[in-house]
Amino acid sequence: MEELFKVFTSYVATAVEGAAALIIALAAVEASWRAVRIFVARPAAPDTAREGVRLRLARWLAVALEFTLAADILRTAIAPSWDDIGKLAAIAALRTLLNYFLQQEIEQQGRRQGQSGAPET
Repeated sequence: MEELFKVFTSYVATAVEGAAALIIALAAVEASWRAVRIFVARPAAPDTAREGVRLRLARWLAVALEFTLAADILRTAIAPSWDDIGKLAAIAALRTLLNYFLQQEIEQQGRRQGQSGAPET
């Protein structure tokens, strides 16, 4: 029974990582499309439009980071050696810091857009 649980958890972790990869791929395609529209169709687009593309991509990357962290937690839950726990702690700390700084930048952009009344692209 325990072995079945480990196999199931491993499959779930792989599926969650797949979801993260799909999110990243779709976000990259969307950001590329938006960037092409800004840089080719409207070369004189304001900086806020360019920044909007970057921050929208950052939001999706933050979501993908949460998925990958969830997958790492699942993998560590089924085979928790001290080495695995240490690696998870390091990965979680790095991803948490990255998410924190992404969120700060997103909030700053939101405040700037709120002050200028510019719509998000």
